[in-house]
Amino acid sequence: MTKAGPIRVGIGGWTYEPWRGTFYPEGLAKARELEYAASRLTAIEVNSTFYSRQSPATFAKWRKAAPDGFAYALKAGRACTQRRDLSQSGESVARFLEQGIVELEDRLGPILWQLPHTKKFEAEQIGAFLSLLPSAQDGVPLRHAIEPRHESFDDPAFFELARKAGVAVVFADSPRYPCFEEQTGAFTYARLQDTREDAATGYDDAALDAWADKARGWAADGREVFVFLIAGAKARNPAAAEALIPRLE
Repeated sequence: MTKAGPIRVGIGGWTYEPWRGTFYPEGLAKARELEYAASRLTAIEVNSTFYSRQSPATFAKWRKAAPDGFAYALKAGRACTQRRDLSQSGESVARFLEQGIVELEDRLGPILWQLPHTKKFEAEQIGAFLSLLPSAQDGVPLRHAIEPRHESFDDPAFFELARKAGVAVVFADSPRYPCFEEQTGAFTYARLQDTREDAATGYDDAALDAWADKARGWAADGREVFVFLIAGAKARNPAAAEALIPRLE
């Protein structure tokens, strides 16, 4: 029997004022928010890497703040993905990967390549873009996930390109964008984007139970699973993650 893969659950970023006094204890120094979040969750999707470069020292600091088994998923820089012709992203991709992400060492999780919602599927261009994503950086293995947000990507040709490249297609539960169920990589990357303000834990118990079942199904064949509570009622996302984690144990 195949042993189930690990399931990591987290949120997007760790700095958000409404989380102070709800997720973070009153009086906790802002400098300790990451350490606290990493002690309560098992992954974090880093958003700041989408907007600006970080230093190797910053990645090393993030590594030290997290316990063994924790993973940081990194949102790739917008210079890589927010362009008309993705096949011309080679230099930007290289700059992103060379900024010092390897300092995360074993805390380095997948890299998320999120496309604009206006980006339509063009097989030649997307295939060329996927070929720009290397399997390693400075000897450190890399894993890649792509999140298209246009319905034209619901195409067997796209899934086959991703599968050949070993890139996971993101499962995005969103009220705004299409959701792709196809599993194309060696791991699963899910972004749950529909938490509600009127539920203390973002999703009600039945929905959380259903998401736990879904995650266990993905992990059943031994694949590693990453589940992030993103967007929606953002103030509820840490509570949703903390409610989901024990359901997976």
